Amino acid sequence: LEGVAIFRLHEGPEEEPHILLECDGGVLDAIQKHLKLYKIRRKVNIAPCLDLSLWAVLPGEPVGDISGSLTQHADQALVFTPDPRTEVMGWRLITKKGANLSEIIPGSHIGNTQDYHRHRYKQGIPEGVKDLPPGVALPLESNLAYMNGISFTKGCYIGQELTARTHHMGVIRKRLLPVHFSAPLPQDSIPEGADILTDSGKSAGKFRAGGGELGIALLRLANINEPLCLNVAGDKVKLTARIPEWWPKTAGK
Repeated sequence: LEGVAIFRLHEGPEEEPHILLECDGGVLDAIQKHLKLYKIRRKVNIAPCLDLSLWAVLPGEPVGDISGSLTQHADQALVFTPDPRTEVMGWRLITKKGANLSEIIPGSHIGNTQDYHRHRYKQGIPEGVKDLPPGVALPLESNLAYMNGISFTKGCYIGQELTARTHHMGVIRKRLLPVHFSAPLPQDSIPEGADILTDSGKSAGKFRAGGGELGIALLRLANINEPLCLNVAGDKVKLTARIPEWWPKTAGK
């Protein structure tokens, strides 16, 4: 995946890494500074893993005995694990830089980053700072509770009280949803957070990111069955939103 960084965190240079942390490559420096600020006096080294590559292995046609092939190429394939967010996102694979994917996963088709983003937009999966702008996106509105992204039984973090109270007692009126446009969007011509409107001109939510005719938007659930549109260079482009199938059956309320 382009634009994604992997961090190695470990106690000392002689030890194997204890934690591998994936992050948006656009905030690499900010994440490093943040982690170093909170490690206090612990002897923890934090450094980007420039010797590793991250791959998304998406569901598709059967690709043979993956587990057997991974065992044979364990020197190249270091980590292979289900994507923790949802089954529809397949697996995460971490390899040595320059590894031959056709050997590690026989019969696989190597796509490009755009293929990956189209898949996750279609499924309504947010990722990175465009979909989840720091200081703006709220965990519950971003569906992180559906993707193993929030614990309600442990931890202490900024905004925990509000998040827990809303989850247990409140109503979530806006959520990130996959949207389909009536015409492909021109690249880089839509400002971040552009208003999505109803037929009457009322704001129904905000556009976050997209490509072609697919995208992701923060929408009021009360408006998702209405005709909606986005202003693109003075023209109104119609769009439709839907509740993803991978959401819990009681979701969307």
